[in-house]
Amino acid sequence: MADATLLSGDLKLAGRLDSRFFQLLAAIDGTGSINRAARTAGYSYKGAWLLLETAANLANEPLLESATGGKGGGGTRLTRASHDLLAAWRELESAHRDFLRTQEAMLVQQPALAGLLRRISMKTTARNQFAGTVCAVEWGPVTTQVAIAISSGQEIVATMTSAAAKRLQLEVGKEAIALIKSSAVVLVTDFAGYALSARNQFAGTISRLERGAVTSIAVLTLPGGTSLSASVTNDAVDALALKVGQPATAVFKAYAVMLAVAMP
Repeated sequence: MADATLLSGDLKLAGRLDSRFFQLLAAIDGTGSINRAARTAGYSYKGAWLLLETAANLANEPLLESATGGKGGGGTRLTRASHDLLAAWRELESAHRDFLRTQEAMLVQQPALAGLLRRISMKTTARNQFAGTVCAVEWGPVTTQVAIAISSGQEIVATMTSAAAKRLQLEVGKEAIALIKSSAVVLVTDFAGYALSARNQFAGTISRLERGAVTSIAVLTLPGGTSLSASVTNDAVDALALKVGQPATAVFKAYAVMLAVAMP
């Protein structure tokens, strides 16, 4: 099994010596230069020295020693205490990875929990993410329409190329995550007798307004408790007099919906 992906944990020694500190020690050991090692480990030269001096004070013995001229030239090298510390870290780090892999293997034996954690662990800029199950697939020669049933009882419809649907191996009963950017969601407070062509239309109540410098995020709570966010210009918020507690309908096109599925 590869390194754990459902679990993570920060390993530290003495509450402050973490992986970056030991990357710094390893880089000093490899380069013989604090300046080069600091760049490798992502520290400033001053920051690297401060950390090393603090660690040396806590260790109560030197962690570095200077090497002067001669055949190998000058530079900085680790003391025996630093080598021992680095070796202990590498052993503990290996044991830590093994522990996480073992615990993840246990989680994998619980499909429902593992599936939940995988869905939560996906990182994306789309503000709206809904886990559900494919409940209908309408194949076409060029485009395919897919309906996703989400936990609150609503269905989200996505349209994509048939090639993409085949690549995702979409079929009824398959778990999927629907992703919709908040900027793709339009809020309607009064249809004035008109009907819209957008396939996805969800009526709810504005439960939160987060006003920014130019745009606001309007959060709509749907029946069943599902939340859906729309990015709205401040001018539109003022023009529509949007406020918490106001009924509204979130509208977005099926083409604005991206689907994510777990691949074998």
